[in-house]
Amino acid sequence: MCQHQPPCPTADSADREAARVVAHHPEQGWSLLCNGVLLFEDTGELLPDGQIIAPHRPLTASRVARAA
Repeated sequence: MCQHQPPCPTADSADREAARVVAHHPEQGWSLLCNGVLLFEDTGELLPDGQIIAPHRPLTASRVARAA
């Protein structure tokens, strides 16, 4: 899908979220990346092959402190 140079990471790459945004719909909570990945604002993803990647928000310092 990607026509950029250098090409964006593929949907099956570990760094797939680094691909360029081609459609952004903040009112609906999602963006489409040029590699075909749907990226949701909760950090979940839907890959072009239908695979679901669960949300993976990084732990913030305040959340880590509360957990300790």
